[in-house]
Amino acid sequence: MNTSPYIIDNPAQNDFRLNRQTLVDPDILTLEKARIFDRCWIYAGHESEVTKAGDFVTRNVAGRPVILARDSSGGLRLFLNTCRHRGAQVCRERAGNTKRFFCFYHGWSYDNDGKLVAVPGDDAYPESFDRSELGLTEVPRFEEYRGFWFACFDSTVPDLETYLADAKDYIDLVVEQSPDGRMEIISGVQEYDIAANWKLLVENSFDDYHLHSTHSTWLEYMKDAGVDTKVPKGLLLPKRGIGKDLGNGNAVIDNVNFRGRPVASWIAIYGEEAKPAVEAAKAELVERLGEERAERVAETNRNLFIFPNLMINDGSSVTIRTFWPNASNEMQVTAWALGPVGESPIMRKVRLDSFLTFYGPGGLATPDDVEALEQVQNGLTSTVKEVPWSVMTRGIAKDGEQLNSDELHLRTFWRRWNALMTGDNVSAKAEAAE
Repeated sequence: MNTSPYIIDNPAQNDFRLNRQTLVDPDILTLEKARIFDRCWIYAGHESEVTKAGDFVTRNVAGRPVILARDSSGGLRLFLNTCRHRGAQVCRERAGNTKRFFCFYHGWSYDNDGKLVAVPGDDAYPESFDRSELGLTEVPRFEEYRGFWFACFDSTVPDLETYLADAKDYIDLVVEQSPDGRMEIISGVQEYDIAANWKLLVENSFDDYHLHSTHSTWLEYMKDAGVDTKVPKGLLLPKRGIGKDLGNGNAVIDNVNFRGRPVASWIAIYGEEAKPAVEAAKAELVERLGEERAERVAETNRNLFIFPNLMINDGSSVTIRTFWPNASNEMQVTAWALGPVGESPIMRKVRLDSFLTFYGPGGLATPDDVEALEQVQNGLTSTVKEVPWSVMTRGIAKDGEQLNSDELHLRTFWRRWNALMTGDNVSAKAEAAE
């Protein structure tokens, strides 16, 4: 049994409860930034976003402004976007190609290797002034797996591949959709805020228990389009899919496909013009991977969670989604579409349509989810004193596989979160017991 200020975890008694203060208390967010975001591998970007020497994009990673850049030799670097002189951001553009990053405040400039190359009036500095020691600072750790790059601000953590654990198998399923193993971020980005705690989006992003109640409009739309949403039992997964603990707080829901995928069986909502391209993509998978692996890649969906704040939703499109807490009751969400390099225009059209119409902020799913999370936040905040605990025991008494509508994968997140917040390793024993 694991009892902390945050959770009650007693698999022997089929009991798991979450202290609702974890979702409303600003002091807990302060601890999270130090004990989770500063110590875990955080998604920084995809290799395809910067392809040529001098290419760069700017964004925030774990609360820090950074520059993801190709240096002069084509290597990928991640610099903190702050001038070594007075701290101003040295790059204020979102993306581009440059040989110099120029600080507008006092004119210091840096090359795309991060070296300080120009200081106006440098003759006024003493002899001890050493430009070689004042280049842009790089993050302590920066590593990649199959084109997905992660940063960590703790130099002592295990390597990225160890951290990803069994999540690597699911990233492989994403990348294998491409004939040559090359995936790319498609131009365009979704950005929106949700007035809710960031951990609620972790739960929501792979909680299929809410599908029929929250997304009933989308399900009716699919039925009207001629899609059979009653998924037949497949060879690979149970009828309704499964939830899995992938280690180190990573988890997934793994479902038989019914909503269509650009590399899977054609469905009516794609239109007749897309049918030959979808069928050709499936045939290519079979030829390259064999029937069993091709079915696994094409005919299953997965919502993959990489602890603490990355979701790779590999469904009717591949959506990469990250989120950062602006406050204990507010988060900023960023999402990109990912697709195979060189896919046909009709396949790209199908992919982007799915990216917009399901996961997009104006799509058929995300507005429902935003409303649900904001309603949850309002309910928690106003009643936390009278109703201090949330129950999270769905599926806990089962032996063997857990369904995607159970809550094993949610408990997996909370156990890892609790272990990092408390320095408690008992969570691993609880996972093993369940």
